[in-house]
Amino acid sequence: MKRIILLIIVVVAVAMSTTAAIKVEVSETVELMGILAHTADYSAYNANLAGEYSKDIDAWFAPYKQHKAVVLSQDIREKYGIGYERVSNMAIHLDIEKGKLKLIGERSELNNGWENVDLDDFVDKLNQFYKDTRFHEFFEQHRAFYEEGIKSYETDVMPYFHPEWYARFYGTEATEQFRIVIGFAHGDTNNGVSRQLQGQPREVFSIMGYVINPNTGKPRWDAAILIHEFNHSFVNPLLDKAANSALIEKVGQKLFQWSQPEMQNQAYNEWSIVINESIVRAAVFIYMKDNGLINKGTLNFLFYETWRRGFRWTPELIEALQTYANNRDKYPTLNDYYPEIARCLEQYVITESTRLQNALK
Repeated sequence: MKRIILLIIVVVAVAMSTTAAIKVEVSETVELMGILAHTADYSAYNANLAGEYSKDIDAWFAPYKQHKAVVLSQDIREKYGIGYERVSNMAIHLDIEKGKLKLIGERSELNNGWENVDLDDFVDKLNQFYKDTRFHEFFEQHRAFYEEGIKSYETDVMPYFHPEWYARFYGTEATEQFRIVIGFAHGDTNNGVSRQLQGQPREVFSIMGYVINPNTGKPRWDAAILIHEFNHSFVNPLLDKAANSALIEKVGQKLFQWSQPEMQNQAYNEWSIVINESIVRAAVFIYMKDNGLINKGTLNFLFYETWRRGFRWTPELIEALQTYANNRDKYPTLNDYYPEIARCLEQYVITESTRLQNALK
């Protein structure tokens, strides 16, 4: 018992030291890819939700709708489904050096459609778009706007973000470096993407979309999104373990089959994504409960989001994670408890199947 307590104390201390440096950022490459997607009429990026900034984007970039980079972006969206987090994935794998874009990190990480694209050709055309549109000039002209948005996020969201909770709850430290980037051209699109640069810890990016509340004229932030994304840094690696994957794959495929329309509408197109998203959603409830963030309005909203998005087994998972939280002597880490998560979901499938069979008798 003393060893377990000591381990948790050490893990929390390490996690606090590594997450204390987390800051909110703006990225020129994230803005570039978001504005390119907007100019190419990607549905997730052209809702014009950023107020005056959206108007500035349209005024500056509308003359370039026939640019080679825009036409290519439209083509690869239609052919290979490039969109949503794939746009952000490219953004974090770009760097700007002496006014020129270049790819960084592992090209193999540019998947889910990007593997079918001639990446060198794409970057060449993107460089031309960057130069022809005077993108850096546009970005610098809006520097004060970006800083104002960052301060707003730091004020309205970061007080509800408690990184020490994650190590305490999961019993392990994050193995990645976590970064928060505001995607001012992303509208209500929020993405979690990652990259591995040589000789550095893996970086996990939470790209937060920027939306202006029309009633107040101020940014509309949701702390639950950040809380959600950071959970992925702890949950996703568990399913990467072969033993856990073998335990839960069958039930994961069944849940994906049952909720496929809702999942595919959210670009959750694999059973493994459904499992990770399910556990993360349940963990968000535990986080909010542990940190005194649950109230009637929040509870109603979260349950609405959970059911509307197809994760109808979330209540069962919340109960399972609460059991884990109450029995840490037996389960020092969530990895130790993973077989019970698999059993919880298997029981859900059995119960629902029996209920449906009884209804048809």
